Amino acid sequence: MIGFSIAVGAFLILAILLLIFRLHTLVGVMKQSDKKIGSGNNKTNAFLFIVFLVVGFTLLFWYSIKNYDVYQIPIASEHGVTTDRLFWITMAITGVVFMITQVLLFYFPYRYQHSTSRRALFFPENNRLEFIWTIVPAIVLTVLVVYGLVVWNKVMSPAPENAEVIEIMGYQFAWKVRYPGKDEELGAYDFRIVDATNEFGLAFTDRAHFDDFSPRELHLPKGQSVEFRIRARDVLHSVFAPHFRLKMDAVPGMPTRFWFVPTKTTAEMRIETGNPDFNYEIACAEVCGRGHFSMRLLVVVEEPEAYEKWKASQESWLSKNPEYMVQVPDNLKELAMIKSQIETATVN
Repeated sequence: MIGFSIAVGAFLILAILLLIFRLHTLVGVMKQSDKKIGSGNNKTNAFLFIVFLVVGFTLLFWYSIKNYDVYQIPIASEHGVTTDRLFWITMAITGVVFMITQVLLFYFPYRYQHSTSRRALFFPENNRLEFIWTIVPAIVLTVLVVYGLVVWNKVMSPAPENAEVIEIMGYQFAWKVRYPGKDEELGAYDFRIVDATNEFGLAFTDRAHFDDFSPRELHLPKGQSVEFRIRARDVLHSVFAPHFRLKMDAVPGMPTRFWFVPTKTTAEMRIETGNPDFNYEIACAEVCGRGHFSMRLLVVVEEPEAYEKWKASQESWLSKNPEYMVQVPDNLKELAMIKSQIETATVN
């Protein structure tokens, strides 16, 4: 990266010097004191177009190949293979078009540089050419859009009925996660009762809350469908898990969702990357304030058996915060206490 920055800096300095020289020449031509230099400089500029083209493409390919492993990180979800395929097909088509147009753009000033012995030809219209450069891009873009829509519908389709449901809430400046307990149902929340401890705004009039639990890190089962129910408590955030090819905004007042299937455990990814300290993580992809950098949530992907064992070891949020038992309606207090006692016995 440092070498690339130095190369760009040197190129900009050279470009500025050439621009100064060009301006000096143009001033001389306008004053009609240096017509020969202006004519000769036209050939120099035409040659520099080719130099810029060659140097630019060389740097482009060198930088892309050198840093390929940085931006093409391993895929750890089923839909990630599909979305990456869509990305690279789009890149291939647009990349070929980009290279063709740029070669023509820089070659034409060199090939058709100004000459007093030649005059440009004027074509008022060419229906065939207009038809070609309208229809061909329209067909290519239609194919890409339709293919993208198919992938989008597949990724954003309803989650399977047996999917693990996990709530992710973003707030300045951290992530909180909540799992349903043995009833496999997340309780309702109410933003009006949020406080320093009850950060989710759990409404204990809903019995589904009694066994919900909120761990410090996010655990996922390999090979099973997982649905994230995403919301924000204050400003716009964005759930970003690059290895899962997952990105979904967390919008205040408008819950979003995303489901996927993890395909590699943390241990397997450590072997694949050769990094014994590798960890999946969820970051925030929106600049949400001064502490945006701290929004990092550790993610652990493990085998289903280990995942179920971990879930069974978790205590409910209510059992860890018994002072909120007073908010439970009298007719539900007995049920809440029974659930809490069962979970405590299971954990112990």
